[in-house]
Amino acid sequence: MFQSITKIRVRYGETDRMGYVYYGNYATYFEVGRVEALRELGISYKTMEDNGIALPVLDFQIKYIKPGFYDDLLTVKTTINELPGARIKFNYEIYNQHDVLLNQASTTLVFVNTQNGRPVAAPDYILEKLKSFF
Repeated sequence: MFQSITKIRVRYGETDRMGYVYYGNYATYFEVGRVEALRELGISYKTMEDNGIALPVLDFQIKYIKPGFYDDLLTVKTTINELPGARIKFNYEIYNQHDVLLNQASTTLVFVNTQNGRPVAAPDYILEKLKSFF
């Protein structure tokens, strides 16, 4: 299992009239967690794309538990629980600065060849970077 921690401060524009983090913004927070988790492993989305691999989202699931608020310091825990094949699944938990769980989510992404749009196996360099965690 690989886990990464990313901190995000809630900006005023990310809240709704009730002062809650607007629900749609959590997808962006998860993306930040996912990109930073890969970066921590030495894997860059840009490098993948430059090498003809895209990672579109196939599935996104979320369970909202408590709201986040303006100026909260959020902790995004991003976890990869298994080695990827043609798909890679990320699990997330977001906590506020009081260590209260706000939500849990997962995304499944597919490795796609940008030339033909077809799924491909995870590149070997990604598997090599992840193997030591499993």
